[in-house]
Amino acid sequence: MALSSLLAVYEVPVVGLELDQTTVTILGVLAVSVLIVLSGFFSSSEIAMFNLSKHRLEGMVDEGIEGAELVKTLKDDPHRLLVTILVGNNIVNIAMTSITTALLGLYFGGLAAVLLSTLGVTAIVLLFGESVPKSYAVENTESWSVRISKPLKATEYLLYPLIALFDYLTRQVNKLTGSTGAIESPYVTRDEIQEMIESGEREGVLEEEEHEMLTRIFRFNQTIVKEVMTPRLDMTAVPKDASIDEAIETCIQSGHARVPVYEGSLDNVQGVVHIRDLVRDLNYGEAETDDLEIADLIQPTLHVPESKNVDELLTEMRENRMHMAIVIDEFGTTEGLVTMEDMVEEIIGEILEGGEEQPIEEIDDETVLVRGEVNIEDVNEALEIELPEGEEFETIAGFIFNRAGRLVEEGEEIEFDGVRITVEAVENTRIMKARLQKLGHYEDADDEADEIEETDAN
Repeated sequence: MALSSLLAVYEVPVVGLELDQTTVTILGVLAVSVLIVLSGFFSSSEIAMFNLSKHRLEGMVDEGIEGAELVKTLKDDPHRLLVTILVGNNIVNIAMTSITTALLGLYFGGLAAVLLSTLGVTAIVLLFGESVPKSYAVENTESWSVRISKPLKATEYLLYPLIALFDYLTRQVNKLTGSTGAIESPYVTRDEIQEMIESGEREGVLEEEEHEMLTRIFRFNQTIVKEVMTPRLDMTAVPKDASIDEAIETCIQSGHARVPVYEGSLDNVQGVVHIRDLVRDLNYGEAETDDLEIADLIQPTLHVPESKNVDELLTEMRENRMHMAIVIDEFGTTEGLVTMEDMVEEIIGEILEGGEEQPIEEIDDETVLVRGEVNIEDVNEALEIELPEGEEFETIAGFIFNRAGRLVEEGEEIEFDGVRITVEAVENTRIMKARLQKLGHYEDADDEADEIEETDAN
């Protein structure tokens, strides 16, 4: 645009007067200053409004903080709120660029004015319209959201036609692209909670035991029954045709209050019997001792697939008021059993009875002694290693068999990724105990990995 044309645009009659170049410049600078402030207002509004969590906003409303209700009203329609802020911010930034280009055109000419305006406005907007206001909004989210709620509502009324138009157009485009148009995330995501737990443990806010319990809770719904069940070989059960005295003796010797009752074989479990019922009916029941049979005392039980999620099973057992479930494979063969205690232990840790050994015994910082049925994930956590889990196995015994590819004997050793595993005890074909020791080069590998991560971060 020629200089004469620009002068013609700005030297217009106002109340009978013509504005000269100096007056136009002063008014233009004032207008740009106001627009910078407005740009900062809209940018900080976006951060303050969408950084304010729902649960904290509800707390502000409950506390009766002035302006909190209006903030909640605005956030009840986050899509409209975002469109309001974006429309206002874009109008301000475009107007700022246009005025700055016109002002610079009075002194430098067309192309130079455009270049200077683009560079200058970009720098000014980034500093005063984006960086500084957003930093302030992040640090003062709650107070700032309350302060800007009324101006934002006024902006919504003032620019209503534009906001309504772009709100409608945006929703239509979202439909065409298959987008849900969701603006806000839930109160807090699962990953965010897990990160807070990790940070809390590092900062000392959470004790190690609390950290472990919370971690187990998050792992709970990803655990399947096969990982927590008592395997078939360790099951204690009584045949349906056994006497009451035999059943009581089995319960006492095993230390279990409930035992499964089977007919023919463990693949045909009829239900469970409780030692309380056995003793009560034997000593205080109305029936004659000779007429009393286990079949009369059997309580029903669940039969569940080994792939069932533990959290689903826990809910089902609570609803049916059952304390034990029989685990079966895809062919209907009994694989093991799972109890309420097994599932509770997944959250609070192992519940040991008198004389029972620890599943994982720490020998020193680099060595642990573990029972064969211990889950690989627990071993990794205890020794801070990364043994892989396979589809065919979840326990350390299964890992050893998988690596060896055959039955193993006591004293045999295998090494995997800087970890030496020694078979300590074998009973028949089962691995009862194993010793795991981190070797020196495992630590070296960890150190190298840490160095690589630090280098990548820098």
